[in-house]
Amino acid sequence: MSTPGLIVAAPASGTGKTTVMLGLLRALRDAGVAVAPFKNGPDYIDPAFHRAAGGRPSCNLDSWAMGGDLLDALVGEGQGADLILAEGSMGLFDGVAQRGATGTGATADLARRYGWPVVLVVDVSGQAQSAAATALGFARLDPHVPFAGVILNRVASPRHERLVRVGMEAAGIPVLGALPRRADLALPERHLGLVQAEEHPDLDRVIGDYAAFLRDHVDLPALRAAAQGAAQPGPGGAQAGGSPPPPAQRIAIAQDAAFSFLYPHLLEGWRRAGAEILPFSPLADEAPAGDADLVWLPGGYPELHAGTIAAAGRFLAGLRTHAETRPVHGECGGYMALGEALVDKAGETHRMAGLLGLVTSHAERRMHLGYRQATLHAPVAGLPVGARLTGHEFHYATIISQSDAPLAEVHDAEGNLVAETGSVRGRVTGSFFHLIAAAA
Repeated sequence: MSTPGLIVAAPASGTGKTTVMLGLLRALRDAGVAVAPFKNGPDYIDPAFHRAAGGRPSCNLDSWAMGGDLLDALVGEGQGADLILAEGSMGLFDGVAQRGATGTGATADLARRYGWPVVLVVDVSGQAQSAAATALGFARLDPHVPFAGVILNRVASPRHERLVRVGMEAAGIPVLGALPRRADLALPERHLGLVQAEEHPDLDRVIGDYAAFLRDHVDLPALRAAAQGAAQPGPGGAQAGGSPPPPAQRIAIAQDAAFSFLYPHLLEGWRRAGAEILPFSPLADEAPAGDADLVWLPGGYPELHAGTIAAAGRFLAGLRTHAETRPVHGECGGYMALGEALVDKAGETHRMAGLLGLVTSHAERRMHLGYRQATLHAPVAGLPVGARLTGHEFHYATIISQSDAPLAEVHDAEGNLVAETGSVRGRVTGSFFHLIAAAA
């Protein structure tokens, strides 16, 4: 039998999904329920919060970027749990216009594929019985998307709750909980989303408050009883078809508050395939391991730590020494750190590693966001020329200069060419492209 599951979704972003997800994970964990968490779509930050709340690793599931074998293998990792709980992204049906590997990237794709009923978090601010029209539309738009019920959020008063419940009852929509308005439970945000979990000194207490809030206002037994699941394969491991092979045997990976955006399924897949992961911290001025075959700088927030990185002499010297004989690769923030300079939000220029002729600026902000498919013009360590990779781009940097050869031909989700091709100079490569999977 497959592990039963639920998806915490919403009509739109900003309705309280993450608060509900974290509170449920901790409340169920405190009740002795083993919950396997997942996150829909390309999101680096939420899975770290999931792990802090539930005590188990959380993986991203992405129907646009991931083939069926990889999706099934990752979901199979949750088969030893009592319950699977997945957090949606944006609105339930929001995805891209054209299908990718197995879907459009919408949360609804996961509900259809795995039979996980949707728990819709509805912000009822400024309305009462009318909220039922929203819930009814989401419940009936696609009959192949199972629907468990709603959790009402930002309820103003007991009278307000009664009126909303009247509308939901008339529409036949189960109400699994009603959360009073609580402005003090919001997590701080910055330009790429929530402030990272590791940067919250009091995170455990905050999540404990969420759990208490959910226990007081959500019918947890009814919620668990609503969980379902379709037939699923057994655990297959994250190195199933569609997961790129390890780019090297010994991989030195930067891991700290400036460089943390690398998907858990990639790291775990590389480990299972026999690669050795060697973490180091540029912010602590640590050099990459001298015997590493590859240095990989993930994305993150180098723009918030540009002065520290520019002054990290041991890190920069070690990086340059490694690049003389072995490959170095940077994704997004790591790409910026490999360039000549980074201009921060205040307009101050910071010298970077100088291994690529790239200068980027956050003083001239413009959002770059969307799925990407890249075909490599040059190898990225063990990933060969011609490899087709799926991923995404999300940053606010503007390229001031880029003097090296392009790394890849890059298209968006609709097949349009993207100007951000990445760069290659000798053994050093970099791109704004975040790797998720290998294309079929």
